[in-house]
Amino acid sequence: MSDFTIFTARRIITMNPGLPEAEAVAVRGDRILGVGDLAELKTWGDHTVDDSFSDKVITPGFIEAHSHNMTGGMWANTYLGYFDRRDPNGKLWPGCKSIEAVQERLREAEMNMDDPSEPLLGWGLDPIYLTGERLVGRHLDAVTETRPIFIQHASGHLATVNGEMLRREEITESNPTPGIQLGEDGKPNGELQEPAAMSLATQAFRKMRVEMGTPATKWGYAMEARNTGHTTVTDLGGSPFTDAGLQEWKDVTSDPDYPARVMVAGSTFRGPMDLNELADKVIDGRDNPVNEKLKFGIIKLLLDGSIQGFTARISWPHYHNPPEGNAENGIWVMPPETMPDVLEIFHKAGLTVHCHCNGDEASEVFISAVEEVLERHPRWDHRHTVQHCQLTTPSQYARMAALGMHANIFSNHIFYWGDEHAAFTVGPERAARMDACGTAERMGVPFSFHSDSPITPLGHLHVMWCAVNRQTSTGQTLGPDECISVETAMRAATIDAARQLKLDHDIGSIQSGKYADFAILDDDPYEVDPMEIKNIGVWGTVLGGRKFQAGTGE
Repeated sequence: MSDFTIFTARRIITMNPGLPEAEAVAVRGDRILGVGDLAELKTWGDHTVDDSFSDKVITPGFIEAHSHNMTGGMWANTYLGYFDRRDPNGKLWPGCKSIEAVQERLREAEMNMDDPSEPLLGWGLDPIYLTGERLVGRHLDAVTETRPIFIQHASGHLATVNGEMLRREEITESNPTPGIQLGEDGKPNGELQEPAAMSLATQAFRKMRVEMGTPATKWGYAMEARNTGHTTVTDLGGSPFTDAGLQEWKDVTSDPDYPARVMVAGSTFRGPMDLNELADKVIDGRDNPVNEKLKFGIIKLLLDGSIQGFTARISWPHYHNPPEGNAENGIWVMPPETMPDVLEIFHKAGLTVHCHCNGDEASEVFISAVEEVLERHPRWDHRHTVQHCQLTTPSQYARMAALGMHANIFSNHIFYWGDEHAAFTVGPERAARMDACGTAERMGVPFSFHSDSPITPLGHLHVMWCAVNRQTSTGQTLGPDECISVETAMRAATIDAARQLKLDHDIGSIQSGKYADFAILDDDPYEVDPMEIKNIGVWGTVLGGRKFQAGTGE
């Protein structure tokens, strides 16, 4: 009987500077026994040579440090995004390019529903793409005036509902909740901005939240990871940190067929919980693992909103060309003055805090809080991370470097919203320096990048392509000085993401002793034209030495 397996490949990219590439990797159990040439690996003893990847390229499994497990469950509802997108089974869903296309897809979905009281749920919508007028509630009334409709926007920070939803939930202009947008008549127009307002559509909001917490959603999440070469994904605040919610994660990840490792963040915005209790739960999960696939150790805070939704907090001169009726600036999701005291609880507990900061005003609040808390309680190697980091300025990056902070940069925004940012949200100058991987590298800030799936599709080959080329969906190059090299992008997708999560001792590179976690690619990111990186095919993954082939959509 063989003692271990040797995988061969056209090329193995290790991301280990001591041995950057190899022709074979030996795996015993779920760990890497050795890396090198085939002859030397055979000297370890009885083995089996697996040549099934001999024409492929093996890299470390990609590590997504900011996504949400709901990406696997959104498909239970109607996809209304502008861009074509594949579901966890690999099926391609065409995008909706107009208001009329959105309405038609909703009508098709409504015809397949039986219970007239059940809300029609959709997701992925972004009115900023739809030319002419902004899609609001009256457009949904044209689909049905008797069934409530709730559509979550692509950003996750806004929703649009129809008149029947407003009526049933008694959402009126007299409600003091911030984020209820009003039309010219002074009545709610159907757009609800940020969670406080969105949750007023109680029935639909609760139904979507329940769907996102099911085992099927968690399985769909891992299947999307497998399809795109990811072996570790981070559910950054997508799961309720309750005993029942944690038990579901333990159950699914304990199944040998579950094809991903998951870092689950403790979050302060998925239900009320004492902050010290939350810290204790995260520490217990980190220090008492139930299996090798489920990881803990980070906290997610949410400070501001979405730039394309005009709810992020950005510095003067604020928004360039916002829709009529929007406030001059965005919305604070948590009171900024509370940030130092909230951060202090988790910092003192030895946890790493990842804070959602789309706008530079939000980044300033978090960076200043880290500085204040470090003065109160000095601590080395904390790795507190600015998440999204979209408008973070060079001076802010310099402070982050001095404070030992990390950045997780939303480089996919350049493709999906770059044109809109230049024209509508922040104007050409600021749009050119958005998602500034180049500045982060020059300033010495360790960084990863992300998809924030389901906001944009999970897939580091596309995220990498965005960071390297910075092309918008219309083919414009946005901020060429912020482009990074393929080598830097590969590090951000693998070892630097692992380091940000404090998992670099186990994942992120192919070297002896680490998990045998690999992405299996049809081509070499270093050899193809950089403009072709996003088109590289993914065979699937190897997780802990076990092969998982991507879904085909059939």
